[in-house]
This record gives sequence, C-alpha cells and structure tokens, in this order.
Amino acid sequence: MSTRIGKARRIFGVLAGGLLAAVCGVAGAQEVTLKVAHFLPPGSTAHAKFITPWCDKINKESAGRLKCQIYPAMQLGGTPPQLIDQVRDGVADIVWTLPGYSAGRFPAVEVFELPFMINKAEASSRALWEYVHENKLDQIEFKDVHPILFHVHDAGQLHLVKGPITTLANFRGLKLRAPTRQTNKFLAALGATPVGMPVPQVSEALSKGVIDGAMLPWEVVPAVKAQELVKFHSEGDAKARALYTTAFIFAMNKAKYQSLPADLKAVIDANGGAEASAWVGKVWDESAANARKLASDRGNQFNVVPAVELQAWEKAGQAVYDSWVSEVSGKGYDGKALLKSAQTLVGKYDPL
Repeated sequence: MSTRIGKARRIFGVLAGGLLAAVCGVAGAQEVTLKVAHFLPPGSTAHAKFITPWCDKINKESAGRLKCQIYPAMQLGGTPPQLIDQVRDGVADIVWTLPGYSAGRFPAVEVFELPFMINKAEASSRALWEYVHENKLDQIEFKDVHPILFHVHDAGQLHLVKGPITTLANFRGLKLRAPTRQTNKFLAALGATPVGMPVPQVSEALSKGVIDGAMLPWEVVPAVKAQELVKFHSEGDAKARALYTTAFIFAMNKAKYQSLPADLKAVIDANGGAEASAWVGKVWDESAANARKLASDRGNQFNVVPAVELQAWEKAGQAVYDSWVSEVSGKGYDGKALLKSAQTLVGKYDPL
C-alpha cells in the first residue's frame, strides 16, 4: 500500500512540476503592448526616426513580446506639459517630452538649457545622462517615473519673420518664442520679449503675427512648417557653443516597468542609458542638414552671427546662469556644484 502511495505521490509531483513549468512558460512568454505618447505629428523626426525605430528594436529583441501602440500629437488627450503626469499616472506607459514644459518642476536638469552650454547633441546627450545619474536626479527629480534615456536637440537657432538678427541691438522690440524657462530668461536678457509656448503652438503663433520669430532647432522646423512662415534664419557661429538647447526625457511608467518579467526589463534596459541617449542625440544632429535645406530651397535668407558678436550675447546671458544657481540652491541643491558637474561632463564629451 505504501509503495502505491509513494508512486502516486511521485506521479503527482511530476505532474505538478510540469504544470508549474507550463505556467512559468506562459508567464515567461508574456506579451506586453506599451502605449507610447508624444506631442509631435507622425512626420516629425521624433516619431519617424527615433520612437518608431526604438519600438521596432525592442519588438525584435523581445521576439515580438514587446509591442508599441504609438499615440503622436497628443492623441491620448491633454497638452504637452501634461505628458510627464500621464506617464506617472499610467495614462501612457511611455512618453517623450520636455521636463522644461513643466515650469520649475525639474530645475536641476535645466542646467543643460542655459545659453551656450552645448555643441553637438550626440555628445551632450551622453553628458546629460551621466549628469542625471552622477547627481542622483533619477532618484530625486525623476523618482516618480522610470527614465529610459535623456537627450538634447541640435543647436538652437533663431527663425524670424521680418528681418535677421545680426547684433544684440536687433533683439529689442521683438516677440520671440522660447521653449523653456531658461530660454525665456535668456531672451529677456538679450532685450527681446519672450513668449513661452510648446512646439505645436508655433505655427499658429507665427501665421497670426503673435510672435516675430522663434527659437527652434533645425530638426523641428519642418514639423511645424516654420520654413514656410519665416524668411530669415540667424545661426550661431560653428566655432562657438550653441545658442541654446533643450533637455528631453523618454520615460516609462514605474509600475509598468516593474511589472515586466526580468527578460523584458532587460530589453528595455538594453535600449536605454548612455548609449541610447547618445544615439537619439545623433539622430537630431543628422536631421539638421535636411531641415535647413528645406528653408534654403524656398529662398529664405541666412546669416551667421560671428563668435565675437556672440561673446556679447554670452555676457548678457551670465545673469541667467546666476539666477539658475540661486534658484536651485534655494531648493536644497548645491547650484554651483551642479553647474560645474554639467560643464565638466559637456567638456569631456562635447569639446569645441
């Protein structure tokens, strides 16, 4: 009798083990569809050359188990400044957005948006990722989300309706679009009237004469048809650092990330971090020439502001640096140390 009971137990154990393995196999083969949201149209560089290829890559590397449903142009509702809350709250699983759209909420990362900080987006995006982690900002400012990567865009330029900007004096009386708080402050320091607005509002503001021009990188110009709405483009001397750039985050809902099985987490991790940040920055660098050509083909006028003139602009912008250091220090950071950290890393990866 005991022999038969023992045999039955062994059989039951084998069956139970097989069932457990089957259940684990199903769990291990879990398929996940990620809702990915951003604020630009499908034809934009962000959608076509970054987000879609990124989604294709994680799909391939997960053997089809990770899929994306991309929602461009705020198709999940809301406004661009709300994207960071949408990913925090699970309205979207992943978003691409600007921390700077949430004014004052992520002040430490705004150091990369100070004037004349960067040269190339690829190298400075690597510096930005390292800066965030060196200073534990992923555990402070971005603790409510799971950052996949950070990047900056190609050199910001001035795109104008009525005439070029060649000297500091030309800024007076102009209403110019600015993307972030730091660029708002910079334009004011240069003598212009800054008008803060997200990218999707730029076309209408230019066409209706609400603004006289806009600060934009070349990459995004075609997405808002700015080359058709302005006639003049003032670019910084290539021997100087860029007039400005903007910091971006590609972030995932924290609970969604933590719910993934280990092998799918590994796929997300392999497509994030310093290398992925640099790759996205390179996409922006490489997009500039084609966007600029569209403006050139229309017969628009270009001028380069020489490095010696930019020194006067840089001097005017020093007040923006001082203001930023004071603000973040008032929020418990060591502002001077953060500025030194950012400048050191940019110098390391993005020297002139």
